[in-house]
Amino acid sequence: MRNSSLVRLASRSARTGDLPAARTLEVLRARGATLATAESLTGGRLASLVTAVPGASDVFRGGVVAYATDVKVEVLGVPVAVVERYGVVSPECASEMARAVRALMGATYGLSTTGVAGPDSQEGKPVGTVYVGLAGPDGSTAAVALELVGDRAAIQDRTCLEALDCLVRTVQGELPGEEPALR
Repeated sequence: MRNSSLVRLASRSARTGDLPAARTLEVLRARGATLATAESLTGGRLASLVTAVPGASDVFRGGVVAYATDVKVEVLGVPVAVVERYGVVSPECASEMARAVRALMGATYGLSTTGVAGPDSQEGKPVGTVYVGLAGPDGSTAAVALELVGDRAAIQDRTCLEALDCLVRTVQGELPGEEPALR
């Protein structure tokens, strides 16, 4: 079954009443906050997961699927210098994507995904290398590095769940070392 890892995780979470996207929206809604997404590696799956939750429209502002490098630069406004110096599979690019989509959509928080889902490496980075970017209310940014295993779909699905978890934990102030402004 395609997306089986997501289905299993969602089913387990549903039994506890804590579906990841629903929980994310609940946490943001309680703070009067909004969300925008910029996705490369996940190709729109993150936005789809969020918008599958009834009532998402009062929190989710929108998203951009910036799969190609030129879209990251021309649509989101990721600086060419960042792409040339660090590459698109980097914490710097993830942070810039989150910053840009937050500003573009007028959201409280920006959340981005970039990485290597496979089957081949990219920019010398192995399959499973993932960066989740976060941008907070004052525009401060952070990136979280993940090393995931599995096939392409499993990496994409796990990235979505990890991204939502990173956002919730950041908003709730549970990620040590994050900028206070991101909380």
